[in-house]
Amino acid sequence: MVARVSTVAFQGIEGLPVEVQVMVAPGKVGMQIVGLPDKAVAESRERVQAALHASGLSLPPKRVTVNLAPADLPKEGSHFDLPIALGLMAALGAIPGDALSGYLVIGELNLDGTIAPIAGALPAAISANAVEKGLICPADSGAEAAWAGSEIDILAPRSLIALANHFRGTQVLSRPAPAIRAQPANLPDLADIKGQESAKRALEVAAAGGHNLLMVGPPGSGKSMLAARLPSILPPLSAPELLEVSMIHSIAGQLSGGKLSDRRPFRTPHHSATMAALVGGGLRARPGEASLAHHGILFLDELPEFASPVVDALRQPLETGECIIARANHRVSYPSDFQLVAAMNPCRCGMAGEPGHVCARGIRCQSEYQGRISGPLMDRIDIRIDVPAVSATDLIRPRVAESSAVVAARVAAARERQRERFRRLGLPFATNARCSTALIETLAEPDPSGLQLLRDAAEKFRFSARGYHRVLKVARTLADLDGVETLGRIHLAEAISYRIASERLTAAA
Repeated sequence: MVARVSTVAFQGIEGLPVEVQVMVAPGKVGMQIVGLPDKAVAESRERVQAALHASGLSLPPKRVTVNLAPADLPKEGSHFDLPIALGLMAALGAIPGDALSGYLVIGELNLDGTIAPIAGALPAAISANAVEKGLICPADSGAEAAWAGSEIDILAPRSLIALANHFRGTQVLSRPAPAIRAQPANLPDLADIKGQESAKRALEVAAAGGHNLLMVGPPGSGKSMLAARLPSILPPLSAPELLEVSMIHSIAGQLSGGKLSDRRPFRTPHHSATMAALVGGGLRARPGEASLAHHGILFLDELPEFASPVVDALRQPLETGECIIARANHRVSYPSDFQLVAAMNPCRCGMAGEPGHVCARGIRCQSEYQGRISGPLMDRIDIRIDVPAVSATDLIRPRVAESSAVVAARVAAARERQRERFRRLGLPFATNARCSTALIETLAEPDPSGLQLLRDAAEKFRFSARGYHRVLKVARTLADLDGVETLGRIHLAEAISYRIASERLTAAA
């Protein structure tokens, strides 16, 4: 007799169907697992035997063969423990053989028979729902899996004994409820920033259109403080976005307690991060910081201190919205539609251009430091602003600043205009930054005076084709903030001013 249990193998955020086939037959005593298992799957043999023994069920002196089909698909992770154990229990008659036919099973076993939480419960639940099956998962992963839908049957036992009792009818497992992560009480607020009105304006524009932003200024000018307050003016994640973000974090094992949050991700990797850490990779091709920032912000502080090949690896995700990790035996794609925000000093000493400060190395210090950033990467940054040191007047007698809630209301209104515009066109975009080049020329048509200004600026500053279209995208966002459809000269002038600074930095590179 062959017992069959359904489970999944993760490839990116997708769960590929896998059937665990267990056969107990006469022969040399032992347990073999076949079907391209990795080290964690092969070691499940010891965990399963110990867990079954602790649960009062010992293996008979026979040959046990476990096949993970399809046999040519690599199997990775410890979540195969529970389906293998349940297949053995079904083959030995400890649970009804047909009880598992309507479920997809994932879970890691402890030696005492309890079931440990695993990464990927949400993608597994979505895969189970797609094939109209229920899900059996660890108790600590049940709250996460419950977000896959109210119609899916979810069993979240704490041990093998609890699950066996449920199938025998002596114990009933209740369906877990979705869990929400509580919002922190004291979030950073824009009202905390003293001065820097032009930087706050640029931050609002970047938030409204989803544009990439670079802040250049001396140490202590408030660049990191501004970046940390960007999430407070962004709208919360929509339901589809929440599901996408949570699936990536679930695969990475970063959903604490299975609780989901509608706050947009804000990832701040250190400048010593490797390419695998930033864009994904490693032995099991895990998502990197770019994917973990999906539908959120990737903040790179001290941008020139990052290794050049590492930062340049972001060029493709910035264009396509996904990170593709290619290996000899498989290819994995993770969504990476993030907003890049970066900060840097103007030079190595950090004070170039500041009144009263003279750099010992002169202009060479500034050009060499800024030259660490490649021109192609700079070309993908829509807004570049200078953040000067805060004046004593702003520190001693600061003006009353707008709170994040006030700015967030304007940002939400501008994003709703964009969303409605793209909805009428039947497009999946949500922000101007993701609009195609062909479409932005139609949606961002300037008035005659604005067109003349754009033509003169493009010729004088030699905008690239990408730079030209990104000026139009920023100008479209500025018009959306003003609540008008036609781009005026004032919108294009402000968008060009953000681009001119970028062109100067590109020339240094």
